Parts: sequence; structure tokens; C-alpha cells
Amino acid sequence: METPLIEFKDVTKRFGRRTVLDRVNLQIYEGEVTTIIGLSGSGKSVMLKHIIGLMKPDEGAILFRGKPISSMTKSEITAAFAQISYMFQGNALFDSMTVYENIALPLRESTNLKKAEIDRRVMARIEQTELTESAHRYPSELSGGMQKRAALARALITDPKIVLFDEPTTGQDPVRKNAILSMIAQYQKKFNFTAILVSHEIPDVYFISNRILSLYNHQIVFQGTPEEMENFDHPFKEEVIHSLEVLQKELTGLYSKRQFEMLNHLQMKRRPEEESYCLVVFSLQGLNGIASSVGHDAAQEAIRGMGLYIDKHFGAIGGFSTRRNTNEIITMLPYSNLSETESIMKNFVHDFQKQILQSIQESACKLSPGGPVELMIMAGIAQGRSTTDIDSVVTLAKSQQKEIGRLSCAAGSE
Repeated sequence: METPLIEFKDVTKRFGRRTVLDRVNLQIYEGEVTTIIGLSGSGKSVMLKHIIGLMKPDEGAILFRGKPISSMTKSEITAAFAQISYMFQGNALFDSMTVYENIALPLRESTNLKKAEIDRRVMARIEQTELTESAHRYPSELSGGMQKRAALARALITDPKIVLFDEPTTGQDPVRKNAILSMIAQYQKKFNFTAILVSHEIPDVYFISNRILSLYNHQIVFQGTPEEMENFDHPFKEEVIHSLEVLQKELTGLYSKRQFEMLNHLQMKRRPEEESYCLVVFSLQGLNGIASSVGHDAAQEAIRGMGLYIDKHFGAIGGFSTRRNTNEIITMLPYSNLSETESIMKNFVHDFQKQILQSIQESACKLSPGGPVELMIMAGIAQGRSTTDIDSVVTLAKSQQKEIGRLSCAAGSE
């Protein structure tokens, strides 16, 4: 069995008569994204401070790679904590320093590296995190997203094995939350560090995590994959499911693949096996042509327009959608049969052709107009049951696809 990277064994922490952590047991594994979730004031920050060595438990033990920290030598403890970096909630960039200087600061403060080597490492991180054009700008000159990227580049400059994120999306709007979490997921894969997030905003962090640790009433009451939480019988589970059902979606009006799969699984578990559902597959044929000839922004604008309209039309009747791949959107209608869905689609196609298609075309084609390209929009319907493999229903729906609209972007169009 794999040895946890970090492990708590019966860790208890008290402040006077108040117990904040009560016999906490948890495991964090290397190379994963682990999120500690819980309500505000539940002790998440205290747990984080134990992980980074700012606090010691009153009882119990904390192990690093299987060895109790209490039995380590001073040099071993220093080496262990040197592998950990921290991304602060508010970025904590120094306003008087440029992006380059902020990122270089940990190397200047904690190493004896020569100036040339520091410059090489800093510029490498700047390039890897796509900050080249902002290297000599000040934080006040950057967007919120670029500031987050600079803070992450600084956290990664010492090549840490573990990066801790303290409430990374607190106070952000839904769009910015999504962007921040996408950034964390992207760079975690790119640099292969172990990510530990602490958050009380369950829906936002749930879908980028390999493991969830639920802190409730001073104890870890669940630890496992997001999928395993479905079978978790505890009051905390109801909070998670409720959060899933009211989840804010991306600007496109679409859920991520993982959000879609989780919502679909929850819906199917709640329904009798004999009840049917319907699924619609939309395909945008020629999207790559728009991306290469007119520009990626135009292609994304076409997807965004489609997503928003699909969500507006089908979301009102309990449907939910995801972008399955580059040019494909699938919509689940959990409460509709085939005849009902066909009737709904007739109204959708009528309104789409009459009101929406032209506005999508205008939005897409005004961006970087290029050579003449055409986008054909297809749609197909299929019916399934809770016992049916969803991939087979998708395949059936694709085989039933018909053209429902077409838009063109010509050279010189505005």
C-alpha cells in the first residue's frame, strides 16, 4: 500500500478549553490534488498550519513520508519543510516590486545562487507561466488573473514538491473562480507538484480534486475520491449534494465534463430503473476552419453563443449540458421521453434559426476576420434509461443528427 506523503494520526489541537481539532486522521498522497473542505471556522486553517509546521499538535502525530516529524532531526525537518511552498489567499505580491522581482525574491532570500542562475530560473518560470510580456510590470498593472499567475510562479520558483493554496477563490466572482481553479489544475499537471487546497466553497474546488477531506465538527468525517462521496452517509453529504445542484456554471452556460458526469450519476441514482431520459448531441462541424482562418477567439465565441442558448432553452426544464470535446455539446434531459424531447427540439430549432443564429455569426465573425469558412450545426436525439451506458446513448444520438443551422464567416466580414 502506498505510503502517504503527509499523514495525521489522532491529531488534537486545543486553544484553552476550546478543541479545534479532535483526534484527526488523514492521508495526503503524492502527485494528487487534495482539497480540505469545511464550513468557515471549522479549523481548516489550523490544520494547514500544522501541515506547514507553524503549529504542533497537543496530542497525536504528524508523519512525513511515513516518518513522525517528532522523531526527525532538525536537518530532516528543515529538508522536509523546504519541499513545501505556499500560495497566499490574497496573492501577497509586493506592490513596489515588478513581477520578475516578486518571483525572484524567494531565491534571493533563501539561497546563495549567483545572479545569473537566479535570472535563468526566474525567466524559465515566467515563460512557463506565460508571463513574459508582464515580467517588468508591477502588480497594480496586471489583471487579477495575471496577479494569481505571478503569485503561483513565485510559489513554484523553489521547485517545491508540495504547494498549499489557502482559500484560493474566496471573494471572486464565478468566472474568476473557474479561471483560478483551471490555472491550478493546469500547472499542477505541468509541474507535477502535490496540491493541497483549503476551502469552504465546496462546488468550486470539488471538480479539480483527486481526493476530498471533509472537516466537520472538529474531525475528518470523510476522505476519498469525489465519486466515493456519493455513498457517504453523513449530514455533511447533503451540503455537498446541495452545492452541486446549485453550482454556478462557466460563462458558456456549460458544466465541466466532471460536473456533468457527477450530476448525471446523482440523477440516475434517484430514479427508478424503468424511467427514461433523453440526450441531445450538438455538433459544430467546421469549427477548426473558423479557428485557423478567422481566429481562436471567433471559434470560442461560436461555442460560447451556442452554450448560452442551449443552457437558456434546456436549463429551464431541468436539462444540463457539457462540452464533450472540441466541437461537441451534449445535453441531458433527465425528465423527458423521446416524444417530449422531439417537441422541445422543434421549438429550439425554430427559435435558434430565427433569433440566435445570426447573433452568433455576428459575434464570431467580427473577431479577426479571415478567409471564407462555414460552420454547420447538427443535432440528434436518443433515449436511454438509468441502466444504459451513456456512451451508447451518445453514439445513437450522433447517428440521428440532422443539420439545424449554418453560419458563414467570409473574408473582410465585420
